[in-house]
Amino acid sequence: MSKPLVVRPLLDEERCALETGLRSSDAFTLRRCQILLASADGGTSGSISGQLRCGEQTVRNVIRAFNTRGLAVLTKGSTVAHQLPHTAFDAAGLEHLKVLIKRSPRTFGKDTSIWTLDLLAEVCFAQGLTPRQVSGETIRTTLKRLDIAWKRAKRWITSPDPAYTPKKSVVTA
Repeated sequence: MSKPLVVRPLLDEERCALETGLRSSDAFTLRRCQILLASADGGTSGSISGQLRCGEQTVRNVIRAFNTRGLAVLTKGSTVAHQLPHTAFDAAGLEHLKVLIKRSPRTFGKDTSIWTLDLLAEVCFAQGLTPRQVSGETIRTTLKRLDIAWKRAKRWITSPDPAYTPKKSVVTA
């Protein structure tokens, strides 16, 4: 059995800063100070999470972060991604996509004349524009990045009844 995770021995100025943090108006700082002081007083992650009504993993994350970074864990960091997400299309693929959406899906063997995002993703993969099958959402964000407005394709209800059109014109007239 592994030994329980506890906070490293606190220096006097660290304990003072944590006790001052208990009076903070910022809930993030307050909660972290509570976790660290409870751990320093010998509490386990299970008992601390029960007292503070938070997850055990949260307690373990705070203790590990404090043991490596010190009092810097009391300030909330940025939630913005540190790097841009990987794009599914390279520069040549983006140019080819601009041309592709102006063509009918029927030219690619599809049985519809209306592009949907999922259908466009399927054709892009089949044409080799993307290295793997991507989602319709990826296609939507890519088109948005290219400043191409995308409106959802609509499917109109039709009936196999040969008299459908005359009947509909009577009802709507």
